[in-house]
Amino acid sequence: MAYPSLNYAKLGEVGVVTFATPARLNAISAQRLDDLEAVLTDAEADPHLRALVLTGEGDRAFCVGLDLDLLDICFADLARFQAVVTRVAAIIARIEALPIPTLAAINGLARAGGFEFALGCDFIMVADEARFGDAHTDSGVLPAAVTTRLKRKIGDQRAKALIWSARYLSGAEAVEYGLALRSVPRARLLEESLAFLATLIDKPRATLAASKAVLQQTADLSLDDAVALELRSFQAYMAGEPYGREGYTAFREKRPPSWKVLP
Repeated sequence: MAYPSLNYAKLGEVGVVTFATPARLNAISAQRLDDLEAVLTDAEADPHLRALVLTGEGDRAFCVGLDLDLLDICFADLARFQAVVTRVAAIIARIEALPIPTLAAINGLARAGGFEFALGCDFIMVADEARFGDAHTDSGVLPAAVTTRLKRKIGDQRAKALIWSARYLSGAEAVEYGLALRSVPRARLLEESLAFLATLIDKPRATLAASKAVLQQTADLSLDDAVALELRSFQAYMAGEPYGREGYTAFREKRPPSWKVLP
């Protein structure tokens, strides 16, 4: 299926979403929102998809937030503005809810809505040459989908400093802040991202999905409640999925488990 504002390709079992409007710095248009909703619907329905990557076309930008044409409409009609940011937040929530690893490969400038999309991914890989941060306060705008996620990822003081200063991090600084997993040369960004994902997706999809759910569901619980939920999840997973027993049997029989046997 064709998407006017982005490209979607499957590289083996990994889906790669590429924002494909580099002349407009891969900004978020109404068409981009339509396309993201459609591609996420495809991803949610694809049982063979094992991971999803978001990246941008070109060297200049990953995504710089809302397109100027859309911003003109939003600032002329605050009810429309609320509807747009609510839609962006819903897309980020869908990315977070995917039962597979997700990764933002930040190839260039990422700010505002582009920064928000990245925060919704499980992992961030960033080009050494990229600039990465939130820019809302510099324009007198309150972030709509940054504050809570950023604080949970990097802590209170660093989140305040990054949001209130509106400064950009380099690739290396993003790693030092704990926002990015690695910073690599732009020319190797997708290659390194796919190589990292390959170390994850050789496990059963159901195992990673269950683990991801536990990590998400225990985030705001007390230690006692989180431990109890983890135990319940273990019980439900072991009763409902065959992979643990197969993994143990394969270990005892000194063979690879069935999901690692090449056809």
